[in-house]
Amino acid sequence: MTAMIAMIRKDLILYLNDKRALMLNLLMPIVLAAFFGSLFGGAGGGNNSKIEIGLVQQDTSVIGRKIGDALKGDSSLTVHELSEQEAKDKVRAGKLMVAVVIPAGFGDASGQSLFQPGSKPALPLYYDPSQSTVLAMVKGLLTQHVMQGVTGEVMGGASGSKFTEANLKQLEQVPDSEDKQALLTLLGGLKKYQDHEASKVDSQRTVATGGGNLSVPFTTKDEALSSGPKYNAYAHAFAGMGVQFILFMGIDLGIGILLARRMGIWNRLLAAPITMSQVLVSRALSGAMIAAGLMVAIFACAMLIFKVEVTNAAGFALVVIGFALMTASFGLLIAAFGKTPEAARGLAVFATLILVMLGGAWVPTFVFPAWMQQLTLIVPTRWAVDGLDAMTWRGLGMDVALQTTAVQLAFAALFGALAIWRFRAQNR
Repeated sequence: MTAMIAMIRKDLILYLNDKRALMLNLLMPIVLAAFFGSLFGGAGGGNNSKIEIGLVQQDTSVIGRKIGDALKGDSSLTVHELSEQEAKDKVRAGKLMVAVVIPAGFGDASGQSLFQPGSKPALPLYYDPSQSTVLAMVKGLLTQHVMQGVTGEVMGGASGSKFTEANLKQLEQVPDSEDKQALLTLLGGLKKYQDHEASKVDSQRTVATGGGNLSVPFTTKDEALSSGPKYNAYAHAFAGMGVQFILFMGIDLGIGILLARRMGIWNRLLAAPITMSQVLVSRALSGAMIAAGLMVAIFACAMLIFKVEVTNAAGFALVVIGFALMTASFGLLIAAFGKTPEAARGLAVFATLILVMLGGAWVPTFVFPAWMQQLTLIVPTRWAVDGLDAMTWRGLGMDVALQTTAVQLAFAALFGALAIWRFRAQNR
């Protein structure tokens, strides 16, 4: 029993003395939990990310302006007022989740249809096809603000009497029924009230009095906008998982160099008539070729089995090459700054998980809080995932491919330069 206690004590002391392993085992779950907690509401303190939408304000009526102002004042929304073409372009490029159009004449048409079960005016909604959940949330908020704007004006606004008279005339042409009589009684009493106090009315109380006879005075006309083919969720999933597991291959590249140094193979390589830079560059290029081949094979499976479409083959190739070189230089960086294969692997896995998490490989970056979306622009994997998305389901052009590739190549150059500097410093 004493021997067993001594062995347990020894294992605990060894573990606690390994400060790096202890830090990783504590820090990794804390960081990941904090990340996902922030995405799903945090502590509920009201600081959640707002939904960015576009607003095309074509209706200048009182009701139309009230709806637009209510959307701008909603604490859940960040509203950008745009022209219709600007709104379409931003949604199509993935820069806006949803755009709401308040067409000319909507206010008058919705006011007249508040008590009528027939045809209703439509609000066009343009949305990113990957944002169906956000679309549903925006439609809920829109219904709230439209109902408040329409009922507030119809029941007690300056135009209320006009809408009441128009609805009474329309009801006269409807066949007799219990609903018709109830509405006639309601509107008749409302008309008398409006004649006495048109500017003083409690719209909430009046709506409640109407009971089930009121109906939502509008419909929506939803239109998904994308430059590419029909949205395919597998495209983003394959981009994210491809980036993640190919980065793990980059870790293996770096660990392989550290193992070669431990076994003396590295010194024998440097003794050959070849410079250290040539050795490192050759390792990086072979690693990049492997990474590019893996990504192409992954997307070939996605295309054959899951119907993922690559809309720009040349742009896709550029993005893959940029990511492959960045992955290879990341592997060199691990080898340059890692002391032992075991210690380097733990740190490299942690760094890789952070990169893929912030890069949108697990959860698309468009659901991140706004501040986090800006922060992730300095993460190379964000550009890799966005570039692959752009060349598949988003269907964007060569300019996006060149931009995302250039950023990845800049990171590759930075990582490579740091690795070469470190290797030279160690061999002086």
